[in-house]
Amino acid sequence: MVTSTLHRRLTRSAAALDSPQTQLTEFHRWFNDRVDADKSRIDIIEFDRLNGWHFHPDTGNLTHESGRFFTVEGLSADMPGAPVEHWEQPILHQPEIGILGILVKDFAGIPHFLMQAKMEPGNHGPLQISPTVQATRSNYTRVHRGKPVPYLEYFQHPDRHHILADTRQSEQGTWFLRKRNRNMLIEVSPDTDIPLLDGYRWLTLGQIRHLLTHDNLINMDSRSVLALLPHPPANHHGTPYQDEADHEALHTHGGDHKRRADARSRQDSVHPDPDIHSWITTQRTERTVTTQRIPLKNLPHWHQTPHRITHETGRYFNVMAVDVTTHNREIARWTQPMIEPHGPGVAAFLLAHHEGTPHVLVQARAEPGYTDTVELAPTIQYTPRNYAHLPAHHQPPHLDHLTPGSPHRTLYDTLLSEEGGRFYHADNRYLIIETALNPDHETPDHRWISLPQLQQLAHHSHYLNIETRTLLTCLQTLHQPAGG
Repeated sequence: MVTSTLHRRLTRSAAALDSPQTQLTEFHRWFNDRVDADKSRIDIIEFDRLNGWHFHPDTGNLTHESGRFFTVEGLSADMPGAPVEHWEQPILHQPEIGILGILVKDFAGIPHFLMQAKMEPGNHGPLQISPTVQATRSNYTRVHRGKPVPYLEYFQHPDRHHILADTRQSEQGTWFLRKRNRNMLIEVSPDTDIPLLDGYRWLTLGQIRHLLTHDNLINMDSRSVLALLPHPPANHHGTPYQDEADHEALHTHGGDHKRRADARSRQDSVHPDPDIHSWITTQRTERTVTTQRIPLKNLPHWHQTPHRITHETGRYFNVMAVDVTTHNREIARWTQPMIEPHGPGVAAFLLAHHEGTPHVLVQARAEPGYTDTVELAPTIQYTPRNYAHLPAHHQPPHLDHLTPGSPHRTLYDTLLSEEGGRFYHADNRYLIIETALNPDHETPDHRWISLPQLQQLAHHSHYLNIETRTLLTCLQTLHQPAGG
């Protein structure tokens, strides 16, 4: 439960663009020095140079000799009503649950978040700002016989501390088969001694939000975890409180005042909560997505060369392999397969206000790798190159909001990387576009949903897809309190 005290402390953290723990200018110097000193090398290699990986002689699936990590398999998918109703594709099968966790600690009454500069072979950079712990189960159980994962104990025993959020969330359902990670925010007491290891920094929420406006700096896993943080509460005009004095006034009369504010916010939603839940349930019930795992070697229209597995049209994505050498990971060298998309993609929210309450237009999107058929996706989510050959009636709705010269106001526009541990140079252009709320924007697959409703769904598994969670985090940059 989000308390008024937590709201006040997060508001202070959001207002702090500098901190005795880390000055913003010092952070940039520190990060740039780490980038300059990074000696990581990522080479694209032939499949036969993979060490510990092999194509299974019967299925052709690309597997690790330990039986852990992940496999590259084939998938047959049927999705009636989609622009393409039947297809086969490679997909990553990684059934284990990883941990994405951020430690939170107060310094002088201001919450700070322990973040690390982490190398991932698929990143642009390749260093980006990652959660305190970002590890698959194979990694933190040390299948690779590497070094232990720092700070892991705080997330393996969360009940010893203050749990701010703990939920399982999906990842890309077009490239992963039912992939989930445990997303966690764990707060330790201010008197807990946590050694600051090399490669880590304590950052305020305000500093993180500032860094979210930089291309390819805050990684996907950080964005996913940070989406679980509450946004600043809205006043009766529907705008965030701009300073702590306003925020404190909300709580002058105690919890009753806040409960009334929360109730008013729900009343100001275009669709009541039960209607939103019923719409999602209807989508999950009536949409048909049938998938079957098949041998990788049996995929029609996909061809294997010594370097790539590619689709005959040159669209969608490739499967490729890399050789990684680094000095700042649990092991110094490894090889692995990766997905190489033909991007970049686009993920955009339309943002509008109803009775002063911010709303975004979400779509109920089916992807073959989802656990429960449909999750809520951004208004627009697509890779332009993959749609270029389709007729106009199969293009995503609302693309007119992205055209140059559109009267709609772009509030956020940043290029952000996706999962750099499995995807090679995968980027999405994330946009938030302000428009007037128009009921005609809704289709059978689209609904206006208020920001408070979206936040409530974020704390439940498998409701918001990874692109929506990213945009939910990016929305927080629009509510930056004044201060520093």
